[in-house]
Amino acid sequence: MRAIGVPEHDVEHAAVALGRTRTAALWRWPIPDSIIALRALHAAGVPIGVVSNASGQIADVLRRSGVCQVGRGDHTPVRVIVDSHVVGVSKPDPAIFEHALHMFDGIDRSRIAYVGDSVTMDVGGARAAGLLPILLDPYDDHLGADFRRVRSLLDLVAE
Repeated sequence: MRAIGVPEHDVEHAAVALGRTRTAALWRWPIPDSIIALRALHAAGVPIGVVSNASGQIADVLRRSGVCQVGRGDHTPVRVIVDSHVVGVSKPDPAIFEHALHMFDGIDRSRIAYVGDSVTMDVGGARAAGLLPILLDPYDDHLGADFRRVRSLLDLVAE
């Protein structure tokens, strides 16, 4: 609360309010460009997987929100969805990526891009796992960074 500028006299109250309202279901909102980009990447033959710090529900949320599912279905098929709660390790620990990498046998890990929206969790974790980190940075918050950035997943399709 202090880090985001909540006045000292409101810190405790704000922390309680956040604790009561913060649930895994509230932050989920699919970015329309990302859904389009995933479809296009799949159509181009790009193998796709998901590694998420989640609470045991990410595969269901992705499917219900029209993003993707493992294997055939109504949405973009992916090879694997790894949920940190399910596997017991979370980003930035590089071990979480090992739960997905077996689905990409034959592809050198240095050629596997991992796209995420957190410098610490996603870029740091991907680097530690030997993957190519790409930050989803729609507002150019990290200009000049020493890692690759895209403003939208559609940027990946254009390449």
